[in-house]
Amino acid sequence: MKKTFVIDTNVLLQSPCAIYHFEDNDVVIPAVVLEELDKFKKDSSELGANAREVSRILDDLRMTGNISTGVLLDSGGMLRIELNCENVRLPECWDPKKNDNRVLKVCLGLKEEGLNVILVSKDIFERIKAEIVGVTAQDFYAEQVPDYEQQYTGRCTVYAEDEKINGFYDFGYMDTDGLYLNYENSVMAGDYLTVNQFLIINSLTNNNHAALGRYDGNRVVKLWHSKERPFGVSPRNANQKFIQEALMMDSEQAPLVILKGPAGTAKTFYSLAVGLQQVLDEKAYRKILVCRPNVKMDEDIGFLPGTEQEKIAPYMRPIIDNLEILLDSENKDKFIHEHELRDKIQELFDRNIINTEAIAFIRGRSIVGQWVIIDEAQNLTPKQVKGIITRAGAGTKIILAGDPFQIDHPFLDTRTNGLCFAAEKMKGSKLAYQISLGEEDCERSPLSYESSKRM
Repeated sequence: MKKTFVIDTNVLLQSPCAIYHFEDNDVVIPAVVLEELDKFKKDSSELGANAREVSRILDDLRMTGNISTGVLLDSGGMLRIELNCENVRLPECWDPKKNDNRVLKVCLGLKEEGLNVILVSKDIFERIKAEIVGVTAQDFYAEQVPDYEQQYTGRCTVYAEDEKINGFYDFGYMDTDGLYLNYENSVMAGDYLTVNQFLIINSLTNNNHAALGRYDGNRVVKLWHSKERPFGVSPRNANQKFIQEALMMDSEQAPLVILKGPAGTAKTFYSLAVGLQQVLDEKAYRKILVCRPNVKMDEDIGFLPGTEQEKIAPYMRPIIDNLEILLDSENKDKFIHEHELRDKIQELFDRNIINTEAIAFIRGRSIVGQWVIIDEAQNLTPKQVKGIITRAGAGTKIILAGDPFQIDHPFLDTRTNGLCFAAEKMKGSKLAYQISLGEEDCERSPLSYESSKRM
């Protein structure tokens, strides 16, 4: 049976082209949705840009027919703006003038006409209310990735004979023949590996014999940078060695690095350490650019008082905290020479070695020769993360870092945020390297590790 999808405002504000994702079914946009979109059209935020994009799409469709009765979509379905259903009754405790409830009125009115109605909304409460009045509701799935447990981690444990591991140490590479994912069931690893996947290679017979490598698409190669100490930092576990390897590869070979994991797993710390090494010592990049998405800041930055740097300074405090650790190698002197430490950090900003910007100001730019850290990237939308990655010019390296379980955006989750979206879409690309970290990788402090396990 043909379906009729009623689209909520929040879907279009996140995905302006959402109307094209419903195959040959009909798409209905309630008139109140147009009113809500109209409120955003002058905003300089991502929401404003998306609202304007929706208006252009609807204007083009309007030219092909009567949009109030229905215009044909390329997918074979029909799109129309619904103006009726005002007399539909909702539960008395619900305000009939509230926009969300006006959308529900349209759903109920169309259902009373005998249509197979499905409300599509990013608003969980709206979906709950729809179910209460007997309307099927769902999230917008077109930009969703698998559940977090099924998402690509960028790393894998395999098993091999001692002789094969010895040869790997001697020659620096090995083929995938004789590599097992599960030796007991004779599951060979070769058919399941992904380009740029990092490997922990364990011996089949000796628990103390292992190696670390990376699958390059043809064979497993050794890690070239695991012995280095960027800005005096040494990797403390296998996953940090993988992070260091990905970060220290040049921008031609590894222009994109994606780091997912909970707080305290050194994602931002390592990104800054290697970045400072590459900019100050290796002269491989012009400068470091740090951005931290924040929903409120990105939408309201034009209205906040002060310069751009003054506006975003409160959101960059975690970056300063990491710089304090990196620049103050002797912990015993930290509080004795606090003013000297502050001067060192300020000098990095004064000399433009490190710059900070709001995500809103990256749109439309071409970023050349820079080390770009997007911290808290889980608060990006898929469209925003695409816009950032496509800004990379020659000689630029982009690091996306974040915790998919610490999302502040009201309409994002572990399946729809930009960090996880980019990780899944870039899986298998020769230009992308990624590592997902777990609670066991927490290196901040014993308390941080203990709390990450318990809370």
